Amino acid sequence: MKSSISNYILLLVPSHINKWKVHALKRKKKERQELLKQTLEANPFMTDEALADQFAVSIQTIRLDRMELAIPELRERIKDVAKQQLDDVKALSPEEVIGEIVDLQLDERAISILDVKNEHVFSRSGIARGHHLFAQANSLAVAIIDDQLALTAKATIRFTRQVQAGERVIAKAQVVDIDLALTKVNVLSYVDHELVFSGEFVMYRSNDREPKRGEQK
Repeated sequence: MKSSISNYILLLVPSHINKWKVHALKRKKKERQELLKQTLEANPFMTDEALADQFAVSIQTIRLDRMELAIPELRERIKDVAKQQLDDVKALSPEEVIGEIVDLQLDERAISILDVKNEHVFSRSGIARGHHLFAQANSLAVAIIDDQLALTAKATIRFTRQVQAGERVIAKAQVVDIDLALTKVNVLSYVDHELVFSGEFVMYRSNDREPKRGEQK
């Protein structure tokens, strides 16, 4: 009888623990997916790799979570945001923008993303050609201008580190000075929060724009 009771207890304990674990895993998954949704709403440009690190799970788990939540992959999320923002660009057509604009406030600030691919780099070294980084920054400086006509009058640039194929360059533009004819735009480009390019662009614009409060007339 004692042996039977012992066997019965041994059978019960694993069953109870397993049920508890299954419930905990389900709850953990539900909570993780809710946090994942909130995270991507706040920052839609996070990669699956970064999300996997943040939630301490595999990349495959993140991809499965996204599929269950009907959240598109990074490339599609970038395109969706870029399409919304490109409607505001006045001085360029969409195909003339180098990189994808993901944030734009005309005459204030702008952000674009450029994924460096094999066609952007030197074949022997794998280092990105400088004119691609310049073109991303310069087109962003043009796109930020609230005018049908925007031309680069002067550019002072600096490359601070090499960029390799497979890296993502995030360029951030800020308008720092405006008058009727010229606008000064600073652009800083980063890879994983490390500065790789900086530029000061003086942009010529037409005069058919009413100055905002506090600007020169």
